[in-house]
Amino acid sequence: MALPKANRLKSRHDFQAVFREGIRRHGSYLTLRALKPLSVKEPSGVDAATQTLNLASTQIGISISTKVSKRAVVRNRIKRQIAVALYELLPKLSPGWRLVVVVKPTVLETKCVSQQFLQELEQLLAQAEVLNGHS
Repeated sequence: MALPKANRLKSRHDFQAVFREGIRRHGSYLTLRALKPLSVKEPSGVDAATQTLNLASTQIGISISTKVSKRAVVRNRIKRQIAVALYELLPKLSPGWRLVVVVKPTVLETKCVSQQFLQELEQLLAQAEVLNGHS
C-alpha cells in the first residue's frame, strides 16, 4: 500500500524545513525527523490555505541514500516496506506533523522485514510524541 497523496512530503523545501527545524529520534535501522504542526497563531505571511493543509494531514517522506545500497532495486524495496508500515500507522498519527524517515545502512546487515520496521517506527513516533495518546 502506498501512502495517500495528501500524506506525502514532496518538495525539496519541505524536506529541508524538516531537516533544519525538526526533532530527531534514532533507532537501530531508522532515524525519524519530525517537525511539529504550525500553531494556530500564524505569522501574517502564511495564507489560510497553507495553514489548513498543515493542520489537515500528516505528511511523510522517506529518505534512503546510496550509502545503504548502490542498487536502486534494493533501496526501493526498503522504501516500499517502510511505506507499508507507515500506512498501517497513519490512523494513529496526530494531524499536521511533517515527518522524514531516514534509513540507516545497518538495515542491510540484518534482513529487516516489514514487521521490524513497523515496531521501530511505532517506537520512534511514540518517542517524538507524534502518535495520538503517545503510547
